Amino acid sequence: MENLKFSLDDEVIDIEWCTLHDHTPPKGRKYRIIIDREKYVVDKECMTGREILMLTGKTPPDRFQLRQKFKGGKVVTIANDQKVCLTECGIEKFKTLPLDQTEGEVPRRDFTLLDEDEAFLESLGLSWEAANLGGALWIFIHNYPLPNGYNVNEAILGVRMSPGYPTAQLDMVYFFPALCRKDGQPIGALSLAHIDGKNFQQWSRHRTGANPWRPDIDNLGTHIPLADAWLQLEFEKRPVAHAIPA
Repeated sequence: MENLKFSLDDEVIDIEWCTLHDHTPPKGRKYRIIIDREKYVVDKECMTGREILMLTGKTPPDRFQLRQKFKGGKVVTIANDQKVCLTECGIEKFKTLPLDQTEGEVPRRDFTLLDEDEAFLESLGLSWEAANLGGALWIFIHNYPLPNGYNVNEAILGVRMSPGYPTAQLDMVYFFPALCRKDGQPIGALSLAHIDGKNFQQWSRHRTGANPWRPDIDNLGTHIPLADAWLQLEFEKRPVAHAIPA
């Protein structure tokens, strides 16, 4: 965001700009806020969670959850009747989460992702979670489709977010339930890892010197497609010797 784009003297105060520059938003103005990457201008210093949800047109508000992100990555849930004062220093943006998951289960959003990572996950059209498990940060993608030839058609795909990411590389993938080939041929470099109460199967697959991690380019959107390639490569290394049963 440009340093000179906004000012504390503006009629409309940009909340994200204030947060990024450690300014406390002045009172008595209009305020520009971000909800789900869209910008909205409001003329109230304090609003309820319900009022913020109503700005997006997502109704009824009881079917959505509002998350508020602070500078530094902290995320809190805002109840519909809870008041948010936009003149509080440190508010960065808001996100909404639908509450229509199966059996009322709400995907975890325990930490904030890079915008490009969240956009990629949303583009999959699958349910996903960002879970903090005792300080270890995990992404779980549910009902991830698998190539023909495995014992299941879909699985939970897990990725551990490396400390220091995105400078530090993402490595390996994890599947639940454990995968095997229908034709009985072995899959190398597998092990079990107990994660989130489940026995995930760890696929020890790593980048090579010819294909190193690029901190300014690589992210979840380039790592997950590697998992697709690894899954398919198993059948290229050991072709199916006979027709795979349907």
